[in-house]
Amino acid sequence: MKIGIETESFHLFFQYKKMNILDFIKKAAEIGFEGVELNMIPGWGIDDDLGQMGPDTKENLDAIRDEIKKYGLYAEIDTNGTDEISLKKAIRVAHHIGANVIRTYIRFDKFDSEVYKQTTEDLKNIVSELKKYRIKIALENHEYEISDELISIVEEVNSHWVGLHYDFGNAMMAWEEPVEAAKKMAKYTYTTHFKDHIIVKDDESDYGYVVCGVPAGTGNINLDECFKIMVENSPLERINMEMCFPYCTNFKREPGAGGVNKVGEGTFKIEEAPYDRSIIKPLQYYYPHKAVDDKTLEKMMQDQLDGAQKGYLYLKSLRDKYCR
Repeated sequence: MKIGIETESFHLFFQYKKMNILDFIKKAAEIGFEGVELNMIPGWGIDDDLGQMGPDTKENLDAIRDEIKKYGLYAEIDTNGTDEISLKKAIRVAHHIGANVIRTYIRFDKFDSEVYKQTTEDLKNIVSELKKYRIKIALENHEYEISDELISIVEEVNSHWVGLHYDFGNAMMAWEEPVEAAKKMAKYTYTTHFKDHIIVKDDESDYGYVVCGVPAGTGNINLDECFKIMVENSPLERINMEMCFPYCTNFKREPGAGGVNKVGEGTFKIEEAPYDRSIIKPLQYYYPHKAVDDKTLEKMMQDQLDGAQKGYLYLKSLRDKYCR
């Protein structure tokens, strides 16, 4: 089992132009990771056409491909949406740099299960393109979706080229226990985001609490059990870490949607916020420029780097424990 890292693990570095994609690939190799999962979704501070990957040019993609080969890493791609234009673009980019798995997710502004019908048709329609380039699509449980809903889509598509992406933490935003999601999703899973979460009180949030990312091994998700389930029941040959820290987000479904009805126990135990609330509030973590001074921002970036390094050691320890 090889272990890799997703670019979002350094999202602050990308947002504030302290790192580009080639820097990231080098840093991943220096830490010890054996692969990279590259996010091509534009966002605040990341306005190139390929997001954290930079400009959509042959020269840039050649450089990315060559840097990955230089360090002997595997590569995967992260995108979003299931429409033909989005997926064909991701397939083109993946093929160019030598990636054979693409993570995508359903775009929601507000949850609507009717979207699943179109998602299913979109994925059926892209199968021939996936076969042509020998690339798999992995549909993620991306905060809104519970495992049973995604499994229904994959089973209806019924293609070797379309499976699931298991995010170790995102089930919580849909009130689903990550261990239970792992049990259901494992046999369909082609790639992952390995991460850890806690629950934090927040009066400005939809339900009075938010899900908060923390470095792997410091939160309340039973990562040991989830990892073991994936090793024993999935076709995975790689585990990718996406350390969402510093990061907090709202619950996206109503309590009980995924089987959990309230916070307070086990995985959903309430913890203290990672940062002093008088300095920065939880829902400001992802875009801290709106709230903090340069000194605090520098500390958050150092925390992110330290967390990625600690996360690697924790993930490696699980690999050493369960994989021979």
